[in-house]
Amino acid sequence: MTTPRTEHLVLPGVLTAEQAAATVRGILAVQREDGAVPWFRGHHLDPWDHVEAAMALDAAGEHEAAERAYAWLARHQQDDGSWYAAYADGAHDDVTDRARETNFVAYTAVGVWHHYLATGDDTFLDRMWPVVFAAVEFVLRLQQPGGQIGWKREADGTPVTDALLTGCSSMHHALCCALAIAEQREEPQPDWELAVGALRHAIRRHPERFLDKDRYSMDWYYPVLGGALTGTEAKERIEADWDRFVVPGLGVRCVVPNPWVTGGESAELALALWAVGESDRALEVLQSIQHLRDAESGLYWTGYVFEDDAVWPRELTTWTAGSLLLAVAALGGHEATCTVFAGDRLPRGLDPDCCG
Repeated sequence: MTTPRTEHLVLPGVLTAEQAAATVRGILAVQREDGAVPWFRGHHLDPWDHVEAAMALDAAGEHEAAERAYAWLARHQQDDGSWYAAYADGAHDDVTDRARETNFVAYTAVGVWHHYLATGDDTFLDRMWPVVFAAVEFVLRLQQPGGQIGWKREADGTPVTDALLTGCSSMHHALCCALAIAEQREEPQPDWELAVGALRHAIRRHPERFLDKDRYSMDWYYPVLGGALTGTEAKERIEADWDRFVVPGLGVRCVVPNPWVTGGESAELALALWAVGESDRALEVLQSIQHLRDAESGLYWTGYVFEDDAVWPRELTTWTAGSLLLAVAALGGHEATCTVFAGDRLPRGLDPDCCG
């Protein structure tokens, strides 16, 4: 018999109740006492994947553990609202990459809104609002006149104005979540509404404003996953490159033409498919990557080189497990996860008056 907090994580051909519980335990085993969730013990932590793992814990009902993850973020936020790109897994959280990536910084808003929806904890939202506000302001200082957002500040503070489609699509999602938080607190942010509309317009209509990363599957599905594309437009994008990236029975390529499927990209594609009403195909994708599951730990290998029949790299990553749990939670009807990843259940901001 399943417990109330994990019954939505049971999915035929993907997870039994026992397997779901093992995967959650696997993430908890990697989380440190101070709340940090590195990729795996002894490896580094980055803010985006740390949040992904925290969201998975909330989807599994492990709210105290998730809250400790957000407390770690609050303690490590820089004065300008950012976090560094990578921290060592050690007692002193030594910084191993001092760049500050806008996508990493923005994603905090997604996690905070997800935790609030999962718990209804107004005190948590009050405590994290200044953190989210400062993070969004850091991100929007790198927004360009065309709506796209530069992808990072270098270690010395120099802004990089080049924009990445995947990162900007994720930031679109994050800004919509930030607007939801602002609405909940009755603190309107009209500048954010304009910013997210301009960003969405760039994603939908101006591919030339982004660096060409067309070989990467994330650039294919992230405009859908991040909610910038919806409805017919989203479905058409998914169909256009399905055969290019999806390897039947194995998962989703990370990069074409490399014979390498990855669990994280596959689970994220499943989330995007769910968001556009393609739950059957989402289930098939999740079923196709169960060959990446490590039965002993309950975690998932990052990827698999199918031409060589080889797991590569030999890493069981918390974020791969986290992305799978979130996709399963959406398919299982977990309310907080469904709300966060359904584009029509978040504020959309203001679309530009013109179409230039």
